[in-house]
Amino acid sequence: MTRGTVLLTGVGRRRGIAAGLAVALARAGWDLALSHWPDYDGRVGLEHGADDAETIAQECRELGADVLLLPADLADPQVPEQLVRAANARGDLTAIVMSHAESVDSAIRTTTVESWDRHFAVNARAAWLLLKAFAEHLPSDVRERGAARVVALTSDHTAHNLPYGASKGALDRTIVAAAHELADLGVRANVINPGPIDTGWMDDEIRAAVTAQTPLGRLGTPQDTADLVCFLLSEAGGWITGQVLYSNGGFRTAD
Repeated sequence: MTRGTVLLTGVGRRRGIAAGLAVALARAGWDLALSHWPDYDGRVGLEHGADDAETIAQECRELGADVLLLPADLADPQVPEQLVRAANARGDLTAIVMSHAESVDSAIRTTTVESWDRHFAVNARAAWLLLKAFAEHLPSDVRERGAARVVALTSDHTAHNLPYGASKGALDRTIVAAAHELADLGVRANVINPGPIDTGWMDDEIRAAVTAQTPLGRLGTPQDTADLVCFLLSEAGGWITGQVLYSNGGFRTAD
């Protein structure tokens, strides 16, 4: 039984967190509109295949989900509205999960204006515009049932990953604001900080250091994040809104 359609952003690489989210949501009974941007995956150089998005979509279809693939550059301010309209073609869009990101390492003295602006366009502005379009196109029955859900993924990166961390901080504030400003539309909105998950960016030294700083003694997985996302989108998670939730195995809590 379908729960409606969820728009999930950032589904570009089979190894990424969003791939795990897509499969878990399909298994939980959601139909999916999956946005991805191949140019970004190629530009940052992380492990990916040319057909990763289609592979993820096919796996979700085999679990019974209807899946719509939507290539989309979220740096374009016209794109969020277009994504929401496409995802809501059947009038049953009830959730957005924002797993997209621009993430290119640089520091205070090495960040360019162009990079700063692109990080904020993708990580912060696009989130605002997705929320705005979602609110404007919510089906009336979803509003009446208070069944609209928003979840975004954030990060605690700061030093040497400055534009990424700063723009993710802006994302946090935007989602928390939505929990208040859109509550009359039946929207619940939360942020998840999944901690460090190896989606292809870690080397052996980083893996060892991160594991040593995590009380549970292992790295996080996309499934760890997916479990919490599915809960927040469910009726069982209905009393949680306006929160920045740390689902990170206790990473750095001893610092």
